[in-house]
Amino acid sequence: MAGNYVATSTVTIDAPPPRVWTVITDPAAVKEFMFGTELLTDWSVGAPIVWRGEWEGRAYEDKGEILEFEPDQRLVHTHFSPLGGQADAPENYHTLTWTLEDDAGKTRLTLSQDNNDSAEAAQHSQEMWDRLVADVKKIAEQKIAEQA
Repeated sequence: MAGNYVATSTVTIDAPPPRVWTVITDPAAVKEFMFGTELLTDWSVGAPIVWRGEWEGRAYEDKGEILEFEPDQRLVHTHFSPLGGQADAPENYHTLTWTLEDDAGKTRLTLSQDNNDSAEAAQHSQEMWDRLVADVKKIAEQKIAEQA
């Protein structure tokens, strides 16, 4: 059952938006911050996006569609995971929105996920996204330090 609960995670990263954008769209970096997943997409609006990997000993293939792609600013895509046990139907997809805001050379990254069916489900998602955006921060800042 679809819901109107939104999970949102925000972090300030000591790196400019183009660096953060590279981290969230580069398959090698995605593998680092997204639990070892393999990312497949061409990033064009309307294109499929696929995440493949293994979670707790089970192979998975999540999928979605690219809805918006504004380099260094905004990425919006849908997401469905069969591991959730729901039917592969439009009402069971989440929309993930990645927003990058320049803050004097730093980046305020916000990741939101809609369509959670309860406040508890949204809280669980937020906790997962909090860890994920913290890892994006770590990778982006590490790469900046290596370039210095």
